[in-house]
Amino acid sequence: MGESDGRAATGPPLVAIHHPQDERAALLVRATAAAGFNAVLLPSLATGVRAWHDCCFDLLVIDPFLGWQEPAELVRLAGAIAARRPLLILTDRDSRADRMTALDGGADDAVGWGDDPAEVIARMGSLLRRSRLAAGQLGCDELRIDLIDRRVERAGRPIRLPLREFDLLANLARVPDCPISRGTLLKAVWRIDFDPGTNRVEVHMSRLRAKVDRGFAWPMLCTVKGRGYALRSRPDLLA
Repeated sequence: MGESDGRAATGPPLVAIHHPQDERAALLVRATAAAGFNAVLLPSLATGVRAWHDCCFDLLVIDPFLGWQEPAELVRLAGAIAARRPLLILTDRDSRADRMTALDGGADDAVGWGDDPAEVIARMGSLLRRSRLAAGQLGCDELRIDLIDRRVERAGRPIRLPLREFDLLANLARVPDCPISRGTLLKAVWRIDFDPGTNRVEVHMSRLRAKVDRGFAWPMLCTVKGRGYALRSRPDLLA
């Protein structure tokens, strides 16, 4: 995945990035793409604010502390453009004052970073997860789950699920790539805190696999030997 001017409704989250230094901006884009997100570079606001407003991003990431006379003003403007979407402010120095300026200006998070963007990427992921949960949405690669209307789509294709299978999938999607034990699923989905000695989890997982994975390029649902079941975010994980 690389830079993009937009995304399909069911694609990976789109992170809009603005950094006044081209080399640093390119580093952020590469790291964002490597983490499985789409990324788009926003131009300087000096060239016009239209591109910022027109970008259908899921997360806005900017550094307002270089090349801008009033960083607090840019943070507030970015917050207004982001609206309900999360805003992450970067500073190229380890400065408590910069972080406080960002948070006081309405940013959802702020982080100082040097040449290693690992923490920036981790905070991106955290903000995206929180925003989706707050909106009643769960997502994992091309899978989308609406917790309010109890709708499921994969790559834009609707998937009809009965109550138990929906709850199974939702529990797995809350912690993608993390195996959940059979006992935990029994308690979460069936409200049973003991093993009844039946194969109800296995039966429902089999039915769920048939609906979520059949006809697609790679299986998202997998059994992790000795640990339980997991929802894969990428085909190369938990194989």
